[in-house]
Amino acid sequence: MFDIKEELKKVPTKPGVYIMHDKKDMIIYVGKAINLKRRVSSYFRESTKHSAKIDRMVSLVDHFEYIITDSELEALVLESNLIKEHSPKYNTMLKDDKTYPFIKVTVDEAYPRVLFSRDARHNAKAKYFGPYTSATAVKETIELLCKLYKIRTCSRRLPDDIGKDRVCLNYHIGQCSAPCQGMISQSDYKENIYKVISFLNGNYAEILKELESKMLKASDELNFEEAAKYRDLINSVAQVAQKQKITSDDNLDKDVIACASDGNDAVVQVFFIRGGKMLGRDHFHMSVAEGDSKAEILSQFVKQYYGGTPYIPSIVMLECEIEDGDVLAEWLGGLKHRKVSILVPKKGDKEKLVELAYKNAQMVLIKDGEKIKREMAKTVGAMNEIASWLGIGTIRRAEAYDISNTSGIESVGSMVVFEDGKPLKHDYRKFKIKTVKGPNDYASMREVLTRRFIRAKEGSKGFEIMPDILLMDGGRGQVNIALEVLDELKLNIPVAGMVKDDHHNTRGLYYNNVEIAIDTHSEGFKLITRIQDEAHRFAIEYHRSLRGKAQVSSILDSIEGIGPERRKALMKAFGDISRIREASIDELAACDGMNKLVAENVYNFFH
Repeated sequence: MFDIKEELKKVPTKPGVYIMHDKKDMIIYVGKAINLKRRVSSYFRESTKHSAKIDRMVSLVDHFEYIITDSELEALVLESNLIKEHSPKYNTMLKDDKTYPFIKVTVDEAYPRVLFSRDARHNAKAKYFGPYTSATAVKETIELLCKLYKIRTCSRRLPDDIGKDRVCLNYHIGQCSAPCQGMISQSDYKENIYKVISFLNGNYAEILKELESKMLKASDELNFEEAAKYRDLINSVAQVAQKQKITSDDNLDKDVIACASDGNDAVVQVFFIRGGKMLGRDHFHMSVAEGDSKAEILSQFVKQYYGGTPYIPSIVMLECEIEDGDVLAEWLGGLKHRKVSILVPKKGDKEKLVELAYKNAQMVLIKDGEKIKREMAKTVGAMNEIASWLGIGTIRRAEAYDISNTSGIESVGSMVVFEDGKPLKHDYRKFKIKTVKGPNDYASMREVLTRRFIRAKEGSKGFEIMPDILLMDGGRGQVNIALEVLDELKLNIPVAGMVKDDHHNTRGLYYNNVEIAIDTHSEGFKLITRIQDEAHRFAIEYHRSLRGKAQVSSILDSIEGIGPERRKALMKAFGDISRIREASIDELAACDGMNKLVAENVYNFFH
């Protein structure tokens, strides 16, 4: 249970992004803050006045989460990415999808220029730096660089236009080296461009030192206006120098992974970067053995996580080197069917991004340690408990099946998937029964399982991942059907039945021809009940949707020998389906238009 008052006490005073969820776990609002604790707490403080919209939003908040960043600027970029990705109901949405500014250096030109750009579709003939969050700071920095290194700002075609026009004003005021008049050689001009690129790559010390020196000199000479100009330029450079790790311009898909451990437990944090933008994150709790190093924890996580996830990025960035990194990269490449790189960044933005993932992992480990342990007991711990009862090692992915119909009409099958003890809803599947007439749950289950595993053997998308166990809604009969299908398809997957008592409550597991009694107070038992209820709910919902679409059809239409006229006659004689179901063969045969053979068909259908 998420206790908002208690969770507010744990919110850090760091910059970052906060994410509000409703009871359905939908993201309804995303915001940024320079002080997360102050901002998030303000929403739930009665003395704080909010707009009507924010009051409505707060009334719907069931729980919240947050991601810490190293600066407010990074929080701004991350906030924008998350809003574009999730379109939260209570966020104001931009319709023009405005992009962040970049600095573009036209290195393909003989005399390159330094330009402002918002074009995210980068031209391979130019170098791009950014993105940045302040367009004003970018423009001021470009102006500064052009002044310091005397870079041209004109659009003349050089060297073709050299000497054709007079020099511009910038040359006369000492802010351009006049390549348009050949007053600087191409090599000397490009040397200045290299200095510009060096600055944009992060080597700011030289320029900042020069500007500070000029500012102090102007101040000493009581030229405060000039000193203020240099102060503003220093601020502009500092703002651009605060490079963004949250967004990159390489447009590659990456997972950034780091972990924090206290010797007994570990939290692994994963940042999901798609198309160069960070669009989300998740954290995973791991039980660690005494003496396990960070490298060993990360290695085990990569094997377990990517062995079951449907999507693998091109780059996996880790916090530290792992012993089997090359082998794992080759394995991931085989799963993805294209090259996958496992990298450990040592410097620059990528290294800082991994460090940020570590900070978030550490925060979760400290803040949510006990809560995570309780959650793990309900999920992974419960799965392990079920595995121990059955003696089959570990269970990560479980699939459960159920059949739903009304007297055989619109029979459907459901397949629900639980991974690490949690429902994996995007892997749920629905089956409309095609080959079975009438209420025959066993035959219907045979069809569902056959279709599911034939698709798996054919490599059909959405069916290729095999379960560690099948859980059937029933006892011996359903289990035997599943075992027969698996045997016919030469598949070896454990099958257990979720057995219910006379009151329709789960009482145990049927496995290897034995019913195993289980502790009804255990987390494993509670998980089995949740799985069974979810399989039933999913089947019922699908069945209801089909019934709604087909409600104009009568149950009687499925009976051989019953057409529109006989259906009308039966309904006129008996009034409703329940009375037809209770009628004897003789009573049915006595109805207008009926004969003994058709009456027997009707009777047999319901019995």
